[in-house]
Amino acid sequence: MKYLLDTHALIWFMRGDAMLSEKAKKIILTDFQNCYVSLASFWEMSIKSSLNKLDLGLPFIEAENWALENGLSNFLKVEMEHINKLSQLPFHHRDPFDRTLIAQALTENLSIITKEKLFEEYGVTRIW
Repeated sequence: MKYLLDTHALIWFMRGDAMLSEKAKKIILTDFQNCYVSLASFWEMSIKSSLNKLDLGLPFIEAENWALENGLSNFLKVEMEHINKLSQLPFHHRDPFDRTLIAQALTENLSIITKEKLFEEYGVTRIW
C-alpha cells in the first residue's frame, strides 16, 4: 500500500507530537519508502508559517531537509491531472489544500494518513 500524508500528520510527525496516532506513526517509521508528501503540504505550511499561524519547531526553510533526513523523500508534485480531478470533486470539504490532497490521492491511488473522517466521503482510503 502507498500513503499520502495529510499536512497535519506530517507536522505532528515532525514535532514528535502525541496527536499523531500510533498506527500512523508506525507506518511512517516502518514503511516510509511508500509514504508520499505533497508539495501542496509544504505550500500550506509555508503560508501558515509566514503568517505566524504555525510553529513547525524549526524554520520552514529547513522542512524539506528534515523530511529527507527522516526518509520522507517521495515528494508529490501537483500535476494537471490532479487539478482536473480537483475540479470534479463535490464540495464536502472546502479547504483548498485538503481538496488538493484528496484529488492527488484519488488520481494516484494513494491512501491518506489523516485524522479527518470527512475525507472518506470522497472515496479515499483513510488511515488513522
